[in-house]
Amino acid sequence: MKILITNDDGIYAEGILCLANALNKIGDVVVAAPDRQRSATGHAITMHEPLRAKKVKLFEQDFEAWAISGTPADCVKLAIESLMTSKPNIIFSGINDSPNLGTDVLYSGTVSAAIEGAILGYPSVAVSLADFRNLNYEYAAEFCCDLATKIMQNKLPADTLLNVNIPNCPKEEIKGVDITTLSVRKYKNSFIERIDPRGDVYYWLGGEIIKQKSIQGTDTYSIQNKSISITPIHFDLTKFDLIDRIKEWKISL
Repeated sequence: MKILITNDDGIYAEGILCLANALNKIGDVVVAAPDRQRSATGHAITMHEPLRAKKVKLFEQDFEAWAISGTPADCVKLAIESLMTSKPNIIFSGINDSPNLGTDVLYSGTVSAAIEGAILGYPSVAVSLADFRNLNYEYAAEFCCDLATKIMQNKLPADTLLNVNIPNCPKEEIKGVDITTLSVRKYKNSFIERIDPRGDVYYWLGGEIIKQKSIQGTDTYSIQNKSISITPIHFDLTKFDLIDRIKEWKISL
C-alpha cells in the first residue's frame, strides 16, 4: 500500500512524524508537507510564485520526505502530479495538533489537503488530536493504521473524505468511535490593534469560541464525551433542495 502523508503544521511537526512512523509499518510512506507552519490556510493554492520542493531526512527514518514551500493543498497536488514515482492508494493529512471540528473545517489546511486528495480521486483522511497542549500522538497514529486497513477493505466514494478527531487521552479512556455530522462552531472574533516599531498600525486576530450546547450525533459532542469522531465530508457544496425554489423566482435577463 502506497501512502501519501501531509499536514498543515509543517514537515517537522511531531504529529506528522508519529503518523509517518506508524503508517510506515503497514505501507510504503511518502511525506510531502509544507516547509513551515501553514495552519488555517484553507484550500489556498500557489499560482503567482514558484513552488520549491526539497528532499529532507526526518530523524533518520527511511521513508521519502519532501519539504514544500506551498500550502497543504499544493503539497498534495505537487506530490501526486510531479514528485511521486507511483500514485498513492490512500492519503492522510495530520496528525494536527488541535481539533478540526464543525465549520472550522472550512478554514483548516489539514482538512483542505484531504479535500484536495478526494478531488484528485484518492481515498483521503484528515486526522486531528482534539486538544492544544500536552499532546500524545501515539494512540492516534495507531488508530490511523487500523483505519487505513478498513478503508482499503471497504472503499470510500471518490468524492468523499473522512474527517477524524481523536480525544487527547489514554486509549483506555476513549469510550468508542462515533460516525458523526459536522457541528456549527462560532467565534467572537477579536482584532487586537497594535503599533509596529515604525509607528504603523497593525491588527492581530484572536478568536474566542462561543460556548453552546453540543448536539448528540455531532463531532463536537463526541469529542466532549471522549469518543473518536469520524465525519464523512462531501465536497459538493450545492444546496440541492433549494434549486427548485430558486427556479420559482423567475430570474431572467
